[in-house]
Amino acid sequence: MKLWDKGISIDKKIETFTVGNDREIDMHIAKYDVLASLAHAKMLHKINIITVEELKQLTEGLETLLDQIHNHTFVIEAQFEDVHSKIEYELTKAYGDVGKKIHTARSRNDQVLVALQLFYKDNINFILEQTQVLFETLLQLAETHKESLLPGYTHLQVAMPSSFGLWFSAYAELLIDDVYVLQAALKTVDQNPLGSAAGYGSSFPIDRAFTTKELGFKTLKHNVVAAQMSRGKSERTVSMALGSLSNTLARFSMDICLYMSQNFDFISFPDALTTGSSIMPHKKNPDVFELVRGKCNKVQALYAEMVLLTNNLPSGYHRDFQLLKAPMISAFTDVKSVLEIFNHSIQQIQVKKIDFNEEKYKYLSTVDSINNLVMDGVSFREAYQKIGKQVEKGTYTAEISKKHTHIGSIHNLSLDHIRRKFSF
Repeated sequence: MKLWDKGISIDKKIETFTVGNDREIDMHIAKYDVLASLAHAKMLHKINIITVEELKQLTEGLETLLDQIHNHTFVIEAQFEDVHSKIEYELTKAYGDVGKKIHTARSRNDQVLVALQLFYKDNINFILEQTQVLFETLLQLAETHKESLLPGYTHLQVAMPSSFGLWFSAYAELLIDDVYVLQAALKTVDQNPLGSAAGYGSSFPIDRAFTTKELGFKTLKHNVVAAQMSRGKSERTVSMALGSLSNTLARFSMDICLYMSQNFDFISFPDALTTGSSIMPHKKNPDVFELVRGKCNKVQALYAEMVLLTNNLPSGYHRDFQLLKAPMISAFTDVKSVLEIFNHSIQQIQVKKIDFNEEKYKYLSTVDSINNLVMDGVSFREAYQKIGKQVEKGTYTAEISKKHTHIGSIHNLSLDHIRRKFSF
């Protein structure tokens, strides 16, 4: 069954190519199409297109389908082009001509638009919640390990003393930036497109404000052409937000992989969280974080895919938009799984005590030595040159101690300052 079927047969090769994997992908938005159909049916009754009894029948049928979706018994068989045709077929099978009325005053274009907007809204909100959980985990780790010194690096060269507390809380604060971007994406998709039909509105006296409230949208997309043109634009915005969060997690994962290596040896994880080698029994590999890094880099590439699929398309609907669904849905699946496994794993991190007497850390405190001279009244330039000459001659010595470094003063800044920034 096809919503656009006029009784004309279509070449099977054309049908197979144009439908693609829509049936499988549409299972992810089936719930939202049913919810939008429920709101649409109520609106049709409100404007006297359908009767009270017809609304009752459509509501009963749609709620039955919603139960099937929740119970994982809902199936889109091969005879259907997509979820929209499947739902209309089931309503028609159960209620005859009443089922055929559900498509009144809407098009498959705004039907899929509203289902996707609802899907994006729900999943962005879920990701925001997961991000907050990880944020709190990192702040707890920062508090626990604020006294544990960690060498800081610039250009991958030993630079200055830092701490695990700073490391954990740095990524926590970066997550706040990602939340800002996710909130912007959420605001973009929180606009009801239902009622824009094929992109040029409807001659029926529809009540778009009613469906906006019924579906929980903050506002509606007032201009019907703009509503249709939001297809693709929404995906670019959302993919950029997912990419921002993925960038933070990918960089964090790279740090973890680096710090677990024997050449750094700053951290470890329980054996149950690592994997081994098929021929080297000593290996303890950070596969989880390598996969997180890889998945997050894939998500960051999504934005470019969305741009290339939609760039310079004229106004109105184009079938190219069908290709946006699968990668977007896949990206949400990946980001949610990454956040879950990252939070689960990072809670079990084992911070090691680092021996700062090793030769490679010999010059880690040069900046503090310079600063101490400045505090004694020496000009910064003179102090810098003095310590520089000691380094050059090999006579520089300094004992690494939290008491004598800048770390103590930095940690006087309460983590509550960071926590107060996180809100949504």
